[in-house]
Amino acid sequence: MRESEPAAVKAPRIAGLLLAAGGGRRLGGRPKALLPYRGRPLVEHAVRVLRTGGCADVHVVIGAAADRVREEAALDGCVLVENPEWEQGMGSSLRAGLASLSAGAAQAALVSLVDQPGIGAEAVRRVVAACASPSSLVCAAYDGRRGHPVLFGAERWAGIAAAATGDRGARAYLREHEAEITRVECGDVAEAYDIDTEADLVRLK
Repeated sequence: MRESEPAAVKAPRIAGLLLAAGGGRRLGGRPKALLPYRGRPLVEHAVRVLRTGGCADVHVVIGAAADRVREEAALDGCVLVENPEWEQGMGSSLRAGLASLSAGAAQAALVSLVDQPGIGAEAVRRVVAACASPSSLVCAAYDGRRGHPVLFGAERWAGIAAAATGDRGARAYLREHEAEITRVECGDVAEAYDIDTEADLVRLK
């Protein structure tokens, strides 16, 4: 009589959460989602990175020039989450995105920022692969320093949302739970720069 084989462990369903609501204050008020990158809006590239990296669904938080983003960017299949409070900072966008995800079946959220085109699909894949359960807390690392993307298991969403204020996003929560973070080195496959100022636009060529 054959012993029964153990049931295969089902991988957690991971959704991508792209924060793309910023108004580009230091870029002369140009919404970051619509910055041109390889002939298309930057937000399209960021969504493609998440999908290629293994995110089953992608929720995109928009804010500045939301109507233009809907019209000009090809975001078919994405859940667009409009954040009317985007000027209050990244924390409000993170809360809006997690609230949207809570209505679905995702067990973890892979959070990325629209203004970091140097972070590609391989970094996303590495962080996704480190997700073990709905309580996972995973960060990409660059020479040991925490960065994006960041993965939050669904069991942590309420606590993260409660701590997300101003432009700090999840930083306060991550500091409080530092010992629980799984760090995944990505410095060999990605560059974690931001597009914040006019001088940074050269990186979009």
